[in-house]
Amino acid sequence: MSAASGLRELLEAVEGRRLVTRRLDMATGNATLEPATATDGLVFDGKSLSTIHGPRYRLLVIGAGQLSKYLCEIAVGLGFDVTVCDPREEYTETWSISGVTMVRTMPDDTVMELSLDERSAVVALTHDPKLDDLALMEALRTPAFYVGALGSRRNNQARRERLKEFDLTSEQLARLHGPAGIYIGSRTPPEIAISILAEVVAARNHVFLPDHLKVEEAKFAQEVREDVGSACGVPVFS
Repeated sequence: MSAASGLRELLEAVEGRRLVTRRLDMATGNATLEPATATDGLVFDGKSLSTIHGPRYRLLVIGAGQLSKYLCEIAVGLGFDVTVCDPREEYTETWSISGVTMVRTMPDDTVMELSLDERSAVVALTHDPKLDDLALMEALRTPAFYVGALGSRRNNQARRERLKEFDLTSEQLARLHGPAGIYIGSRTPPEIAISILAEVVAARNHVFLPDHLKVEEAKFAQEVREDVGSACGVPVFS
């Protein structure tokens, strides 16, 4: 491994969770590193080859319930480095998902210890405000590309009101995806896991989702259609 290859510097960059472009001169074998963005990709112009290198995307899941197990299994398959945080012993005693790191610290401490960056996502799934809110109040202050929480529309509105008491700005609160997921009519834990991860992957890939795909707006629109259909005597199928 020659100094000109830049491989030592590349390893240090990846270990430091930095996303970089390695530009290799095909004629000389010399390589240079420079900062990259998540949307950069492989480029070859006939003379130099540019490749993107960086840490895996991370997913922090708050809560070790049944839904979390389905979500984590799928997330591992999608290439995420998954950590589950749940200080409740009764939920973690039987946890056995391969490839997932389990921690039993308090959620706010976990968020700070992980030093979440632009390649990190957080999903709160406990339904317990004492745990979910602790994680969210810290995660919304980080550069994490996705921060979401499970729950009904009413519960998520109440959550936003509670989070205001932690001195979060309106811009930070606006980053919260809640209810998390896209609307696919999901009812079972596996279906809900797919719904949530679809939204996470869209955010990771910088895909804009129109409002009618978001759970809150889609359910409201469905209720309006049902009300109109009922008033007109016309059945509405979801």
